[in-house]
Amino acid sequence: MTAPSSSLSKDLRLGLFLLLGLVMVATRSHHFGALPDASWAVFYLAGFYLSAAAPRQPVTLAGGAFRWAFPLLMALAVLVDYAVISAQGLDFWSHYCVSPAYWFLVPSYAALWFGGAWLRARYRGLHLREGALLVASVMVAASLCYLISNGSFYWISPSVPARSFAGWIANLGDWYLPFMQTTLVYVGIGAALHVATTLAVHALGGAAQRSPQSQR
Repeated sequence: MTAPSSSLSKDLRLGLFLLLGLVMVATRSHHFGALPDASWAVFYLAGFYLSAAAPRQPVTLAGGAFRWAFPLLMALAVLVDYAVISAQGLDFWSHYCVSPAYWFLVPSYAALWFGGAWLRARYRGLHLREGALLVASVMVAASLCYLISNGSFYWISPSVPARSFAGWIANLGDWYLPFMQTTLVYVGIGAALHVATTLAVHALGGAAQRSPQSQR
């Protein structure tokens, strides 16, 4: 992670978009592999870096010059799922994960994007306030994402033979912590990179201002 989106050039934002997309492809294609799926963190971080959110402006899925970022990341997620399922010799449209509930991934991932964009609109620099807002926003966004995705699968997917409210609550509890832990770890890595890069940029800028040539 680097500086907030308002201070990033289009080339750098494009690079971040490509990097986030690569991370999602690398981890989503091996959902149960050594590297857990980073898709949730990718959409959250994309909302922070690629949205057009600014103070006193509404948070939307549009990202200014990067208004295509969310739909492209969404399409990429579906494409990876299609490739992985097809590679197993299975029909994508008859797979148990691909039911009418599958398309609820759009509002689920949108919740993550909005969480990142919300933080972006309130970001003022490396302060304890921003750290607290980061934790709060990612917890709320990831919880809402989980509620939508899990709830839609449980109540709509034909893969669930018998439904009850008590059964749904139990199902929610089974997977909530693993999904939250994975998301928090990836976002934490992104936050650490953000802090390190921001401090490095400030240090280099200060060194350049103090150099003899800059004083001529």
